[in-house]
Amino acid sequence: MPKYSSLSYVCNHLEEKTQWEHPKSGKRKRVAGDLPYGWEQETDENGQVYFVDHINKRTTYLDPRLAFTVEENPVKPTTRQKYDGNSTAMEILQGCDLSGKVVIVTGANSGIGFETAKSFALHGAYVILACRNMSRASDAVQHILAEWHKAKVEAMTLDLASLHSVQHFAEAFKSKNVPLHILICNAAVFALPWSLTEDDLESTFQVNYLGNFYLVQLLEDVLRRSSPARVVMVSSESHRFTDIKDSSGKLDFSLLSPSKKEYWAMLAYNRSKLCNILFSNELNRRLSPHGVTSNAVHPGNMMYSSLHRNWWVYTLLFTLARPFTKSMLTVWNKDADNVQETPSHWRSIINAACRRSFKSSRKTDAPILASSLKRTPRAMRRQSSNISFAKLPLH
Repeated sequence: MPKYSSLSYVCNHLEEKTQWEHPKSGKRKRVAGDLPYGWEQETDENGQVYFVDHINKRTTYLDPRLAFTVEENPVKPTTRQKYDGNSTAMEILQGCDLSGKVVIVTGANSGIGFETAKSFALHGAYVILACRNMSRASDAVQHILAEWHKAKVEAMTLDLASLHSVQHFAEAFKSKNVPLHILICNAAVFALPWSLTEDDLESTFQVNYLGNFYLVQLLEDVLRRSSPARVVMVSSESHRFTDIKDSSGKLDFSLLSPSKKEYWAMLAYNRSKLCNILFSNELNRRLSPHGVTSNAVHPGNMMYSSLHRNWWVYTLLFTLARPFTKSMLTVWNKDADNVQETPSHWRSIINAACRRSFKSSRKTDAPILASSLKRTPRAMRRQSSNISFAKLPLH
């Protein structure tokens, strides 16, 4: 795709004149850089330049880069200034060529995970959708391929409620003999009634945190060999409304995987998200010297998704709040012959994976959690001797 730089001008239709300066900012803007992903510049028989959008199968004489003009001699904006709640994942990745990059996104068959995986795939990355429900994961893969048939994307089975499934996924991925540049731990559950996994651990704790913890450890050697690489833990602002220490200030394992009598779904969710952030901070401290960074992200307030699906009370509350939440776009896939709801505001995850880092202020507890996990609950010790937590030294 050609690179060039030229000034854009503004038309004043009332006075029938043009000018280089924007009427509000008084600054000049320039069209520069690559064409957006999937676009190509052509010339017709009259010598007129036009542009082809291969993804949406359309042509136009309007340069698509006009949507991304830059100021001449601009003051470098912060990420917060550059993007807002209306920014889409595709806008965040504008100009990024991810060809040759390998990405794993857990829970990628719908919602945040799907939109993130799709955006990476449409920018050239080889993306693996790690999902529990393979039927829905396969549908998600087909939706992505319908948008761009050359996308490198596949689905693999991963059930975070089973440590054996996590181990099997890691082994299957390693057998592909490919690098791993970005690992996004997105899968989560919310408002589950109390239940135990096959590993005798409370489900919310294992799915939201421990399964991801184990997955990262099993893939740590691949991440190191692939450096620079990055791990993204999708957390939540709700981590601020709980604690995991007892009255003496020590880590209380009974809070992490509570009994049925002591269980409250919202607190269990908050604690799991706090664990995500503490683990991410400690992981970054240990692995960043080896070229592997770790980031924890909050995907945004008032974002409507299907996370509430496990209890009718939360479904009702989310439904009442929906008019005040960020929109969920209904996207028509012509080739897929169906309608799919997908969100469009995944700024924080894309930024964490590609551009910047969000860190919680809760840093001091991270070494406590990482060190204490060496003394995992008895249920973990009853696992097969094939399962090893020694991939990440805990000392």
